[in-house]
Amino acid sequence: MRHLRAVCVVLFVVQTASAQGGDRDEYLQWNAEQATTIGRRARETGRVGGVFDFRVTGTERAYNYKLRATWLSPEVIRATARLRQLRQILTDDETRALVADAESAGDAVFLVEIDPREGSGVIPRDWVAFLEPIDAPEDQPVRGLSTPELRRMPALQGVFERDYAYESFWVVFDLSDDAGRQALRAGTEEVDLVVRIDDKEGRVTFDVPRSLSRRTPEE
Repeated sequence: MRHLRAVCVVLFVVQTASAQGGDRDEYLQWNAEQATTIGRRARETGRVGGVFDFRVTGTERAYNYKLRATWLSPEVIRATARLRQLRQILTDDETRALVADAESAGDAVFLVEIDPREGSGVIPRDWVAFLEPIDAPEDQPVRGLSTPELRRMPALQGVFERDYAYESFWVVFDLSDDAGRQALRAGTEEVDLVVRIDDKEGRVTFDVPRSLSRRTPEE
């Protein structure tokens, strides 16, 4: 009887591990429509500067900027990798490697696309991006770090083809310090991505991905 119980326990552990592995690999069964839908839901559009921001003289700056941002969450990374697998006939192991590579980029990664509206058409290098929880605006915002080398990671390209009307930037947010833990503390459902260019500001609101909404302040 004792031997039988031991066998049952081993079988239970093996089955549980297999089920968990299957959950992690579920994205390998998504079709192109499912993957694209996941990526589309993580994409928001906005504008930096007011709609009536005009300059009668001087063209050294843009009037305002079109803004598009995608939260490259674990779900979106998997959706992007799956589309890459379908288009390039990659093996499952090659696709898993794309996901692992992308997930090593940082705690929260955003693809930020900016299109200057008239004026100079140039985006100043000193533009900045922040994450702010909209339910606690008194908290310290988290400043992002522009990381251009991430453009080389296939699973961080998003599910849509590149739109060359926009300039693309990859911004990484460190959630390991006090500000980061507060910005995405357990229970936070929405955050604002704030983009500031010169004296202009724009923001888009994102639902916190399920994989991050379960974080606790200690994580």
